Amino acid sequence: GLLQDAVHGGASVGFLAPLASEAARQSWQDVFRTVDSDRLLWVAERDGQLLGTVQLQSCARDNGRHRAEVQKLLVHTQARGQGVAGSLMRAVEGEACAQGLRLLVLDTLRGSQAEQVYGHLGWQRAGEVPDYAAAPDGELFPTVIFFKQL
Repeated sequence: GLLQDAVHGGASVGFLAPLASEAARQSWQDVFRTVDSDRLLWVAERDGQLLGTVQLQSCARDNGRHRAEVQKLLVHTQARGQGVAGSLMRAVEGEACAQGLRLLVLDTLRGSQAEQVYGHLGWQRAGEVPDYAAAPDGELFPTVIFFKQL
């Protein structure tokens, strides 16, 4: 339900709308299969309700072992504005520091609510790439690249 809520709410997280329940379920199964020491997953919940998730993918290349990519920050629309995104991102940044990582990167659709959230959380805008990804409705949008030095 969280993934469908995100996609149907306009988040560009790899899917077009409408996102079928089976496709969302399969996506989560794929994530759970790939979680290991190089790919971590955080889940925020309250009273048994799933509020949000975020993933951290470490760079496997020798010249990039100091960095990782933050992926798919999802916060349910009913939980937005309650500090869930900030809590998840602080958890990611804390773990990244504990692992000795010095640089985090991420991308998001230009003009999205997420773009504002990352700026508010102290991430630096590096630039944008035109027509990088399709929004859930299929329209191409630029992506904004953000980074944070730890």
